[in-house]
Amino acid sequence: MEVGKLKSLGVLDVSNNMLSGELPSSLGSCESLEVLHLQGNFFKGPIPSSMIGLKAIGELDLSRNNLSGEIPKFLGGFVFLNKLDLSFNEFWGAVPTGGGAFKNASAISITGNTKLCGGIADLQLPKCKSQKGGSSRSSKLIIPLVLSGLALLVIVMVMSYFFLCSSRRKTKEIPLSTLANNFLQVSYATLLRTTDEFSSANLIGAGSFGSVYEGILDDNDKHQLVAVKVFNLLRHGASKSFMAECEALRNIKHRNLVEIITACSSVDFHGNDFKALVYKYMDRGSLEEWLHPPTKIEEVREALNLEQRLDIAIDVACALDYLHNHCETPIVHCDLKPSNVLLDNEMTGHVSDFGLARFLSQQTGTNASENPTSSIGIKGTVGYAALEYGMGSEVSTNGDVYSFGILLLEMFVGKRPTDDMFNGDLNLHTFVKMAFPNRVMEIVDSTLFEGGTNERRVQKIVVCLNSIFSIGIECSAESPTDRLKNISDAASELHSIRDVLLR
Repeated sequence: MEVGKLKSLGVLDVSNNMLSGELPSSLGSCESLEVLHLQGNFFKGPIPSSMIGLKAIGELDLSRNNLSGEIPKFLGGFVFLNKLDLSFNEFWGAVPTGGGAFKNASAISITGNTKLCGGIADLQLPKCKSQKGGSSRSSKLIIPLVLSGLALLVIVMVMSYFFLCSSRRKTKEIPLSTLANNFLQVSYATLLRTTDEFSSANLIGAGSFGSVYEGILDDNDKHQLVAVKVFNLLRHGASKSFMAECEALRNIKHRNLVEIITACSSVDFHGNDFKALVYKYMDRGSLEEWLHPPTKIEEVREALNLEQRLDIAIDVACALDYLHNHCETPIVHCDLKPSNVLLDNEMTGHVSDFGLARFLSQQTGTNASENPTSSIGIKGTVGYAALEYGMGSEVSTNGDVYSFGILLLEMFVGKRPTDDMFNGDLNLHTFVKMAFPNRVMEIVDSTLFEGGTNERRVQKIVVCLNSIFSIGIECSAESPTDRLKNISDAASELHSIRDVLLR
């Protein structure tokens, strides 16, 4: 049901979610609405004229969005409106002075809109520039011409409006019924409590754009262990990375992708912008920690066995297959590496960190320029990023295939692609290729065979390792044209290898 049909609705609060698009015009039909909180989202465009119908409104908070245009004068006609927050948007032009909330500086907040002018003196805004000058004689000649031109323009605009109205509603108006998603709403204060004020004791990791804290999130007497990724907005590209993750994770769900619980786009207690993502906590850490345990680690871990590594490799391949081939708009991860593969209590792999993710045009398979993430420079991680990216090539699923190939080789060789032994023409790909197929047992991670195994089992393992390395070599070929064309083929082959291993 559209929100406009809820004639008796008194309070509507969908703040601090990841809602986007233009404000629904149907909001104006909520004649009994007294409190409307839409702050902390990604709404854009002007305040719709239909909202003049909100005659009973007492609180209206549209802060921390991307709204634009002039502030409508009809807001000053709401006699019950005693709190109007339009801060941190992109409004421009003169602030109305007609009456209502605009007569009282304590009832209105417009901070963060740098292109506003005028208003009452208490708002301390610059004066609006007036268009004066010229003789009254010339004005008398010009005014009729201007009015005639305006009349013609209005006719054209009205015709254009009716022509575009239906299609625009279909593409841009988002009924609040579709916006009432399952995301829990959280504030900065909530996350501050969740992470014990972002204490160092709760810090579990740090990346290029921020830090990750563990904490317990309270939700209706339920206590959920979560990971809170706080973006360092002083770092160039961090804000766009936050947007990229929000866009990528908004409509995707897969057992091998990290599960997002909610997002917070707010301000801290000092008025500084604050952005964070809240994920389901992964109990067993990252694949990086299992392949290369830190020298000082409290938990004594057994090395991953062959079956576990193969299962995790399948999990990652299935996640990429979903992103590349089964999303409405194909997504390229662009930063696949062991530290971005998280493991739950059952040691199931989950691909995480979509800060560099890109959407592809379905028609061309190339980077979609309209996507807000397209302005983030592709950097990836040295050793895992496809070689062609360094030469300015377009983002493609081939890049993820390359990263997966390197990851697969690392998982079974036990060496990072940045290991000191690799220099000049020798890299992880060529190191494995030179040993393939007759000397794979010489390069395989020795921890795979801790505890020993019988000869028949070893023969089966050698066959499986050769098949695994074959996939890794083909995926990590230097030239994109020589690589495995589709990650789904890798997933299918790895499933077959697993079947052989478990017979």
